[in-house]
Amino acid sequence: MHLLIPFFLAAGMGLAYLGAFHEPEPNHLSLGIIGAGTSAEVFAQQLNGEEPGRFDTRVVADAETARRLMVDREISAAYESGGDEATLYVASAASATTAEVAKKIFQPVAFGQHLPLDIVDVVPANEHDPTSQGLFFLLVGLSVGAYSSAVAISAVAGQVTVPWRAAAVTISSAVIAGMGVIIAGPIYGILENGLWGMWLLSWLYVTTIALLGVALHPVLRKWTTPTLTMLFVMLNFTSCGGIFTAETLPPFFAALGTFWNGAAWLHAAQSLVYFPAQPFGIDLFKLALWLVAAGVLLVLTHRWSVRRIRLSDERARVREEEGIVAA
Repeated sequence: MHLLIPFFLAAGMGLAYLGAFHEPEPNHLSLGIIGAGTSAEVFAQQLNGEEPGRFDTRVVADAETARRLMVDREISAAYESGGDEATLYVASAASATTAEVAKKIFQPVAFGQHLPLDIVDVVPANEHDPTSQGLFFLLVGLSVGAYSSAVAISAVAGQVTVPWRAAAVTISSAVIAGMGVIIAGPIYGILENGLWGMWLLSWLYVTTIALLGVALHPVLRKWTTPTLTMLFVMLNFTSCGGIFTAETLPPFFAALGTFWNGAAWLHAAQSLVYFPAQPFGIDLFKLALWLVAAGVLLVLTHRWSVRRIRLSDERARVREEEGIVAA
């Protein structure tokens, strides 16, 4: 029985990580073909028709429009051919792996056209984050700190009221978020701007996970940590888009990323650091919904726990009275 939890973790981690990452392939990858006239339309239709569902290709009037669409994260890459060379526009700050996928798609095309391929990085990551995965690893640190703090607070939660539990979660989450931002910013230089915004965003994210952990503990007990690991490691890290974006993930994990809190945090964090002109109100709304759900769950499980204890006390009192009568 003691081995059930490690068996669960081993199977879950293998299924989640290998299921998401073992064979990344385009899944409605948004691409642009720069050009005008019939040839560009035909090329875009060919890409869409070769393997339906792999590409969502559109024709873009010019390179400037393609750059704007990439800054707005409406397309992931754009290809332009003509004259003496072909040009592939990518945005490694959004995802270095998606940029590599785009290169593998269009390098054979340029070779078939007998043109050298020039790579233009429209939104590059900073020099201290060449793989553009620094924010993802910050997410990992925040998540582990969040559910670890939930376990620690839950150990004494039965001795304090719900407001005190919420206060402990809020304060510890602020500290965890601050440590993460300091490590990623001043220490390693991954965050070059928006430190206060990143701290507030991270505080919101960490608070939600810690609150969920404290809320679940009265019901799940020793299974709280495995459950949090499933929710915020197995499912969260594989669907957030930090290693492979939704456009290269299997449909299940891509669908999770549309509403999971890790994906919302990462998209908002990328907007703060690399895409400052892009609004991220939808991401904040998703994170707020998760926080509200965690708060409601905390109240519900507290009431359930109080009721369970009261019923247990009543049963014990009845047994004691029956014993006295029998004696």
